[in-house]
Amino acid sequence: MDWQAEDLKYIWHPCSQMKDYETLPPIVIERGEGINLYDINGKCYKDVVSSWWCNLLGHCNPRITNALKAQAEKLEHVIFANFTHKPAVTLCQKLVKYLPEGLCKFNFADNGSASIEMALKMSFQYHYQTGNPQKKRFMALSDGYHGETIGALSVGALDLYAEIYKPILLEVNRIQAPDCFRCPYGKCRDNCQCECIEKAQKMFERCGDETAALIIEPLLQGSAGMRVYPPLYIKKLRELCDKYNVHLIADEIATGYGRTGKMFACDWAEVSPDIMCLSKGLTGGYMPMAVAVTTEKIYDAFYDDYLKGKAFMHSHTYAGNPLACACANAVLDIFKEDDILSSLPERNARFHKIVSEKFLPHKNVGEVRHIGFINAIELVKDKLTKEPFNSNLRTGYQIYKKALGKGLILRPLGDVLYFNPPLIISEEDMRTVVDIAYKSMVEILDE
Repeated sequence: MDWQAEDLKYIWHPCSQMKDYETLPPIVIERGEGINLYDINGKCYKDVVSSWWCNLLGHCNPRITNALKAQAEKLEHVIFANFTHKPAVTLCQKLVKYLPEGLCKFNFADNGSASIEMALKMSFQYHYQTGNPQKKRFMALSDGYHGETIGALSVGALDLYAEIYKPILLEVNRIQAPDCFRCPYGKCRDNCQCECIEKAQKMFERCGDETAALIIEPLLQGSAGMRVYPPLYIKKLRELCDKYNVHLIADEIATGYGRTGKMFACDWAEVSPDIMCLSKGLTGGYMPMAVAVTTEKIYDAFYDDYLKGKAFMHSHTYAGNPLACACANAVLDIFKEDDILSSLPERNARFHKIVSEKFLPHKNVGEVRHIGFINAIELVKDKLTKEPFNSNLRTGYQIYKKALGKGLILRPLGDVLYFNPPLIISEEDMRTVVDIAYKSMVEILDE
């Protein structure tokens, strides 16, 4: 059977211009192991984007696979209203030990965007029920991404996803986000005092009284091009939120579970948000699941007699799915048993050294920024002025196609090439993927 033809006959792929598939048809993957994916012809592809950042501990990890199998033989799903099960309770018991102080109440969803929706509604309803009904707006950083349902898209700010839908989106007060590569203050992210916080200060002075929550991607704006900013900026945002009685929502969907070198990006700033959203690495990339975790204080604002109408009437059919919880428990077991977090700093530094030594000297590489295993290579037309390439050239996409031919999945963000591999990547694979990526780049941009 021609599986590519049959795919194109029926399937509308996500985040794709399907016309591109005329010249680059879908690759039919049959199996996976570690960071490797194998197509139906046996060709190997190195998955250094972790299949959209969710594969945490390698494809077909035997311990997660066995946990999933064992759970499937007991219970596949049960309504989560008025019922519960051991895997969900166990997950909360394990995860709360890693979370920033104060986060202790778990509301389950089935994907990251849904957890963002829950967080926004939770914050709005909390203020409504605690004597602040005027707090009905949200703040968010420019260039942010939080998902693609209407509420999540509203607090996001990337026109690639949101421009056409603006007539139906919520009105959000937008704070100019830090751009450390092209810092308007001429500072360096490694030693600045986050002078750019003045943009947030002015926004809070203007709109703090009407704001329910500020939502951020802590330390790393992923879809904006893996933009990295300092922990101090989060500390200062936390102070502003406290001053104006505004909730801080940390979207750790992409940054959680060791992606930044600590369990959560907020740990770098030693900050505890009021609500934290988790997904992606939560189940190791095995099953769709997300949680919005919040504080006892927020939870208590919803706790009352039913007829008072204060309950959080938000539900998902697959909330607390036992299969997903079993996978999530296996992930945390591996973190503990293999002491994953303690091994990350040295391995993160080694990978960054390999990436920067290879890419940074190139005439079209403006910056190699990193946090944890995430390394982003920003391509520019002019290294001195940081002038970007004309977007119509689709330079990153051309490099992506070259890399695919050599067995590497890059999936650039515009003209930002990046690595965001599973945490189990070996040093041999680090060198292999960097070499392939570099060769693919110079075939398009020359030495």
